[in-house]
Amino acid sequence: MFRIRRVYDDITPANQDAIAEVLAILKEQFPLLSRRDLKKLPEQLRNPLKYQFRAILFVAEGAKGKIDGFALLFHAPSLNFCYLDYLSAAKQMTGGGIGGALYERVREEALDLETIGLFFECLPDNSNLSRNPVIRKQNVARLRFYERYGATPIIGTAYETPLYPGGDNPPYLVYDNLGQDIDLSNSQAKDIIRAILERKYKGVVPKDYVEMVVDSINDDPIRLRKPKYVKKPSSQILRKTPIDKKIRLVVNDRHGIHHVEERGYVESPVRIDAIMEELNKVDLFQRIPVRHYSEINITAVHDDRFVEYLSNVCSKLDEGTAIYPYVFPVRNQTRPPKDLPIRAGYYCIDTFTPLTGNAYLAAKRAVDSAITAAKQLLQGYRLAYALIRPPGHHAEPASFGGFCYFNSAAIAANILSKYGKVAMLDIDYHHGNGQQEIFYERDDVLTISIHGHPSFAYPYFSGFKGEKGKGNGRGFNVNFPLPEIIKNEKYHQTVAEALQRIRRFKPAYVVVPLGLDTAREDPTGTWTLEAGDFEAIGNAIGSLRRPTLIVQEGGYDTRVLGTNALHFFKGLWSAAYSR
Repeated sequence: MFRIRRVYDDITPANQDAIAEVLAILKEQFPLLSRRDLKKLPEQLRNPLKYQFRAILFVAEGAKGKIDGFALLFHAPSLNFCYLDYLSAAKQMTGGGIGGALYERVREEALDLETIGLFFECLPDNSNLSRNPVIRKQNVARLRFYERYGATPIIGTAYETPLYPGGDNPPYLVYDNLGQDIDLSNSQAKDIIRAILERKYKGVVPKDYVEMVVDSINDDPIRLRKPKYVKKPSSQILRKTPIDKKIRLVVNDRHGIHHVEERGYVESPVRIDAIMEELNKVDLFQRIPVRHYSEINITAVHDDRFVEYLSNVCSKLDEGTAIYPYVFPVRNQTRPPKDLPIRAGYYCIDTFTPLTGNAYLAAKRAVDSAITAAKQLLQGYRLAYALIRPPGHHAEPASFGGFCYFNSAAIAANILSKYGKVAMLDIDYHHGNGQQEIFYERDDVLTISIHGHPSFAYPYFSGFKGEKGKGNGRGFNVNFPLPEIIKNEKYHQTVAEALQRIRRFKPAYVVVPLGLDTAREDPTGTWTLEAGDFEAIGNAIGSLRRPTLIVQEGGYDTRVLGTNALHFFKGLWSAAYSR
């Protein structure tokens, strides 16, 4: 078994390994390639303008992450075509369906880019052009393979003229119209062929050769060779969201065990159901099962004694029992109260976040869900969503509150930070005090929060503009406290300002604690964002074009919660995968 995925960059460890294996396949399967050609692949992904093509790399990845094959596609937006530079399986993997899967994915991408078609070179099956019968037999097999998809050589041009007299196996230029029934005009063909020869073969093909080939194109529209090997080609492409473009969705499958059935308690299991009901209507998500991870990931950002306390007190409560803090002593680190219910106030920052028999278990599973989603980014996927409850962004190193017990987003960000800089953009209505406290003295994690001013909004004692970080973290904590009543345009302007700060930071990863309590009539907020606003916010964040983890936080109006979430992800997906 293998999966096809796109490699967007050389940032993540999985992508770095994939590129190294692709280069090894190139070296093995194309031994005449120069060292210069082998080395330029990573730069083609980073700097497409240098090569006048936008490079798109797909890999066929085996079960253990080994690369079994790849396809390198070039996109020329100005001329609206795609050129397939390489499609190859690893030497020991030929004939296993990898080539077909890669070519089908390439065709899907070219069609999604709304191009007029896909071009590539294929060695000839004509004995006058390919004199060695063994090589000619291989050429026939390749042409037969592509004919299955309706792709055949362009005829009536001098494209297959040997570059040097007596040269053997000059390639055909093959055209696949992707099932669009497009007749390629003379002027289109001339522009495209000139671009291929001048860009792909820059410094190799003389100018007079380019002019000779272009001048030989006289047909209008151009002619294609009729299929020789396949009677009924199947050129149509089934429109669907490719697996590698889907948002990796991880849902806390045990969130329902933490259920406080009290009047007015808004952090309830129905929140997840409301979101899932809408997400299931679209083909944008790929559900991933939650994996279990060590508590070490939690204690990497939370105080050991705090974690131990939550575990102990919750294990001693009946499933239907909920206790609330009611005594809040001045915190003396050496003498915490011995009575567990009283000690809740020692570790809590409010009076409305209960401890229950299952609070620790549900919060631990939320952390596992966030880590599972973060690991998808490390595996090379671009977007991941941890749909969790209880939320986490109010949990500080040694305190819980605001329905939050462990800071799942911060724990995931801390893991990602081992592989590159991380920017956290908290767009919950309430200040992300947890990650601010956790990363306040660090410069490898930029924490930004857009929220209601603490003069009226929970948690009241943090989130001021002057809180900018400390020590090495000075300047790497940014708060945007906004008035109780604002116009939606003001919120969008603030998001744009926050994203500019993130761009200057140049993170490898982005983590977004997503609060949907900024919506109109949310019981915990005062702002008036609607579905279209959430789509625009998602689109703006997606435009960062960085591997992005979304972690669910607040949002309590279940009438619109799912709709707003779906619109946010539509905008995010559209921008992240746009041309």
